[in-house]
Amino acid sequence: MKVQDQEIRAIVAETLAEQHRMQQESVDAIVLKAVASVLASFGIEDDDRKELRADFQHLRRWRKSVEQAQSYTFKAVITVIATGLMGAVWLGVKVVLGK
Repeated sequence: MKVQDQEIRAIVAETLAEQHRMQQESVDAIVLKAVASVLASFGIEDDDRKELRADFQHLRRWRKSVEQAQSYTFKAVITVIATGLMGAVWLGVKVVLGK
């Protein structure tokens, strides 16, 4: 009786594993079709993957360069403001000491 129970459990486990594998393959196929149809709706065919990747890489480089330029611009503006304030303080000190 024990052998039959173990055999039944093994068969059930194997069947469940096979069903899970088949469901996973089905889900993967559905997701792949969905992504392909979305890209196709944007006018991007399967053959254009390399070009799409290059476009995204270009956009990323562009975004990073713009962010870097913004950072340098902010630093330059702060430097100009600080230099102007220091110059104003210096002229004020010169005027007070000159009297």
